[in-house]
Amino acid sequence: MEILAAALLGLFTAGYLVLGGADLGVGMLLPHLGRDADERRLVLAAIAPFFLANEVWLVAAAGVFIGCFPDLEGEVFTGQFPALLPLLAGWVVRDAGLWWRGRVPRRAWRAVCDGMVTAGSWAAALSWGWLLAGLLAGDPAEPAGGPAGVVTALGVAALLAVHGLAFAALRLTGRPYERALPSAGRAGRVQGFVLTSLVLAALPVAAGVRLSPADDAARGAVLGLLVPALLAVTPLLLAVQAWLWWTFRGRVTGPSHL
Repeated sequence: MEILAAALLGLFTAGYLVLGGADLGVGMLLPHLGRDADERRLVLAAIAPFFLANEVWLVAAAGVFIGCFPDLEGEVFTGQFPALLPLLAGWVVRDAGLWWRGRVPRRAWRAVCDGMVTAGSWAAALSWGWLLAGLLAGDPAEPAGGPAGVVTALGVAALLAVHGLAFAALRLTGRPYERALPSAGRAGRVQGFVLTSLVLAALPVAAGVRLSPADDAARGAVLGLLVPALLAVTPLLLAVQAWLWWTFRGRVTGPSHL
């Protein structure tokens, strides 16, 4: 059961970094991809059908972590609090910008919300890099510091930005598409997205190898109750995600409600 719980934690975390990371990357580069209000609305339409569904992976990962690995969870949440606080703040600010943007039809208001999307996405991306730096160091009780922490945080943020560009090249049209394509690489739009996805998925797996969460798993009936329930729900989550991505597989040609 411990191995299955650790595998589910890795699956959900990797799923969020790959799928939610595309949303973050697009948000980070919103001013580059969209040079005016109409173009930015088109860019946000590329992530509009996905960003809430993608966050389900993060909620599932947090649930597995808290329920199946309570000792490690307490150590990580206490030791990595300096990285987790801006991560959560960036997440909230980014989502607030997305939700509020279309509520008031004023250019100044939308500019403020676009700034919230960009700033929140950068804060979350850099915080993910800082958090992963600490976990990859194998010491969850201490946030990463020094040049290694800075380089890892910047490297993960850059990877998320490239991932977002690759996703944008698959979804956008017009001038925003033309800006995304050279940056994503002409070797292949799908290949670029797959490559960045593999690297992002490998990061939590590497962190899990360093931390060995199975050694700190809950004992007794907790895993016996949670793991079978999660195994029953996971195929449904995968099926819904597959349906969502298939339904919205086409390129966006007009703005959404955001």
